[in-house]
Amino acid sequence: MARFAEAGGSRRSVTEEVALRFSVSRNQASLLLEISCALVSRLPNTLAALEDGDIDLYKASKVSQLTREVSDEVAAQVDAFMAGRLAKRDAGAIRKSVNGAVQKFDRAGYKERAEKKRARRHVSLEHDDETMSTLSGFLPSEVASSIYASMSRAARARRARDKSRTLDQHRADVFAERLLAEDGQGKPRAHIHVYVDLMTLAGAREDPATLAGYGPIPDWLVREIAADPGSTWSRLITDPATGQLLEAGAGTYRSPASLARLIRARDRECTHPGCHRPAEFSEIDHIIPRARDGRTDHHNCHGACKTHNLLKEEPGWTAAPTGNGGMTITTPTGHTYHATPEPLHEPRPEPEDDTPPF
Repeated sequence: MARFAEAGGSRRSVTEEVALRFSVSRNQASLLLEISCALVSRLPNTLAALEDGDIDLYKASKVSQLTREVSDEVAAQVDAFMAGRLAKRDAGAIRKSVNGAVQKFDRAGYKERAEKKRARRHVSLEHDDETMSTLSGFLPSEVASSIYASMSRAARARRARDKSRTLDQHRADVFAERLLAEDGQGKPRAHIHVYVDLMTLAGAREDPATLAGYGPIPDWLVREIAADPGSTWSRLITDPATGQLLEAGAGTYRSPASLARLIRARDRECTHPGCHRPAEFSEIDHIIPRARDGRTDHHNCHGACKTHNLLKEEPGWTAAPTGNGGMTITTPTGHTYHATPEPLHEPRPEPEDDTPPF
């Protein structure tokens, strides 16, 4: 991987090709490349421990991650310091030792990087399985610790009054209520997109619905969401034979939506393989660029996040439309990958008689 990173083109191009080849996310591919290059070029003792079986790649990553922003000289000092401190130690212990070594050998640089990191504080969302997700904040340690301590105090007080929920459940509920309570009622204000079959919504079917950016959610959950008085609705008309979208309306009894609305409703997320950024936060892009006479229609336009929209500008990357937002991607090494928007439902056979379905 280190050799490929050196010869494969720009970092963006190399990262995207590794992601496609190993069927991992862009972030995972970037991390794999970063670890590989660091071990080969800057951390010979850590690489030797990996090759000898004293540590695995995960433990080796603790050394590479904490030395990624230091100079080659400091990295060499840390690598030498850790040479006899890797075997028979867990990843957490290795990370603490590396962190201490970096502070020891690069005091001024450590302080400068800490200040920059504190300025990059942010909140992120990661979807999990079975209707759950992880919302996390990247915060200064003393702020995060204070927040957790405050939630824990409130949770313990609630637990003393209400034993029906565990302490963790109370803490999670306090967390959600404090973030959502713009008016003290804990009601969410953001808009989310849920795609559900009318028959499932009515309870006649138990097909899963789709939560944009997350994936399938069970029929019972979507009916709970639908029962909220604040829910709003848009009409989507699909082709029964394919499940693909034909029309997207702005709302009940309104005129058909624009091409952009149809594409966002059809694609639901970035169409690049392995990318799951919701379409409402992505761009509407031409598969064949307009500069090369690409048509502006639902066959040649698709939803793409900014990163994958820019990827087509990298040397060696091409894409060809296959219809209805689908495309075939060719990478600089000549490998091809196919992407097609998922249908909103499974194909349905036509009724055997002329009786309209109800």
